[in-house]
Amino acid sequence: MLLAHDTEATLHAVVELVNSEADPDTLTTTAQADAWYAKHRYTGRRDRDAAELADLRAVRPVLRALLTADRDGAAEVINDMLAEARPVLRLVRHDGIDWHIHAVSADEPLARRVVVEAAMAMADLVRGDEMSRLAVCADESCDGIVLDLTRNRSRRFCSTACANRVAVAAYRARAKAAKP
Repeated sequence: MLLAHDTEATLHAVVELVNSEADPDTLTTTAQADAWYAKHRYTGRRDRDAAELADLRAVRPVLRALLTADRDGAAEVINDMLAEARPVLRLVRHDGIDWHIHAVSADEPLARRVVVEAAMAMADLVRGDEMSRLAVCADESCDGIVLDLTRNRSRRFCSTACANRVAVAAYRARAKAAKP
């Protein structure tokens, strides 16, 4: 399935936001929130204060539950998120980004916009029966979320660090088993 560019961008942003909760937490300052915001090309209202940071941090478990839900469970969560937000969909083009959907006003708080955009992106995965694009990292010591947009769905790790850790452990186990 070919996903719209805004769906892919939102999924990348949400996965990074959820994975920022891992130890060490990489979303503890407004500067880190600013960097995440800029990297993922968010637009609209920014308060840049402790309350906004706290709200953004508070939605991570909600988003994790959405990203790890099965298809029917995700549909239920999406419906609840959208019912609460009462979105008004509109096509917009801005900042060099072609037509895409905004579902809530740019004046809404950042965390609310992130949740609604996540719900909209996840709705695309549910509708296209593409929930297998999301998984938990194959590294048993990690609970990071993996977004696999590869054609052959071969991505298993949330980061190269996890992939390397597993590869080194496997190598060491083979080397130990080969010793007489």
